[in-house]
Formats: sequence, structure tokens, C-alpha cells
Amino acid sequence: MKRKITVALAGNPNSGKTTIFNNLTGARQHVGNYPGVTVEKKEGACRHGDVDINVVDLPGTYSLTAYSIEELVARDFIVEEKPDVVVDIVDSSNLERNLYLAVQFMELGVPLVLAFNMSDMVKARGYEFNLPKLSGLLGAPIVPTVGHKGQGMEELLDAVVATAQRTATRKSAFIGYGKEIEEELRKIEPLVARDEALAGRYGARWLAVKLLENDKNVREMISSPDVLDVVRQSESRIEGIFGDPPEIVITDRRYGFISGACQESVRST
Repeated sequence: MKRKITVALAGNPNSGKTTIFNNLTGARQHVGNYPGVTVEKKEGACRHGDVDINVVDLPGTYSLTAYSIEELVARDFIVEEKPDVVVDIVDSSNLERNLYLAVQFMELGVPLVLAFNMSDMVKARGYEFNLPKLSGLLGAPIVPTVGHKGQGMEELLDAVVATAQRTATRKSAFIGYGKEIEEELRKIEPLVARDEALAGRYGARWLAVKLLENDKNVREMISSPDVLDVVRQSESRIEGIFGDPPEIVITDRRYGFISGACQESVRST
């Protein structure tokens, strides 16, 4: 059993992430910077049972596609530092928009816990979640929290420790992008898999998706011009079919998955 674990707190801006960080760590926190950038790095500590927990408050981000320095910092920390658990703080009163980041964590295959924050607002608006069903669809435990009241913190730490101690192999969530895009991904995946070090860190499918999304940072990791030529040909075919670039189509398919999950597990009271 692990006695010391590292937990990364992630979430959209204004999701209540910093409030939960403060609830968990109290005065046991310090502020620095991530290497090579001016983005603030906040770390703190807490203890749950006999487990010491180092808590890292990642920059608020809407996505794991490297469109901003905050997104790149958050992604790099998760991939390079490999925290034992990622806790995604979800504004559950704005569920579909906030689950977009969670879906990307699922695709990356990280050990994930979802904190459904602002759950009091959900009840006040007359909605109810079937949490066991939604948890099953998303492949991660869900803990309702009300950060500004300090509610749900013990339950959140219970889920974090249980997830960190789990020894079974975790499978990345599979989100199908439709026949046309899947055909192009099958052409790209074996090419990126040849770089065993890179594919071992990220996963060949995740890299292939990011290449189609025109992720600049991932493209810079690819040393073979032949791979990038194949990606450009795939982009052209996809845009010819859909009239939109692949990153738009992929985003739409992710939101389609989220919408379907919510339809199955959210109801009006």
C-alpha cells in the first residue's frame, strides 16, 4: 500500500478548483513556478488516514490541446510527472461543457477521479444525476462536492486514495470518432507507434488524434517527415468529406459522446 501519493487538481477556470485546493491543504502550501515558464505552481500537503498526499494545483484549462501555455503546462505535468491520481474539478451546474476536459483525461488513460463541484446548485435548479450510471460511462469515480462549504472533502479523499491504491491495469476510454476518421487514425497509429519511447509515454492512438487535431506541440515531437505527410493527406481527406478541419469534427464527436452520457444519467426532478 502506498503511504505517499501525488494528486494533481485540474479543471476549467472558475470550477472552484482553488477553493477545493485550499480546503484540502489549508496553510500547508507553497507557491513556485513551473520550469522555464512564468506560470504559477501551487503545491500543498494533507494526510488522509495513514497516507501522506502531495497536492498540485494545476493551471485552470479547458482542454489538453496545447493552444495555451497553461494547457501545455498542465498536460506536461500529467504526462511527465505521472501523478498517482488526477482529480478533475467539474462545475456540475454546467456539466456538458466541463466534461470536455474529463473526456480528454479519459483518452489519455490517467487514473482519474471526478469531483462534481457546485452540486448544491444542481439540486437548486431541479436536476438530479444518476451518479453510478454516469460513473460507469465515464470510467471514473464521481464525488459530489460543494467547495465553498467544504462539503465532500472526506469522500473525495476516500476516492483519491482508493484510486491511487488500485493495482489493476487501467484502460483508456475509447471514444469512436466515426468511420471516416477512424480509417485515418488506423493509418497514422502504426507510424507513430514505431517511436516506442514517444508512444510509450502518450499512447499511439492519443498521439494520432492529437496530430489530426493539429496540436503544434505533438507535431514538433514527430521527427519523421513521412509521418507528417500522411497526417496532412488524412487532414485533406477529412476536410473534403465534412467541410471542416479534423479538429472541429473531433471536438463535435467528443461533445456527442458527452451529450449521450448526460442524456442517460441526468433528469429533472
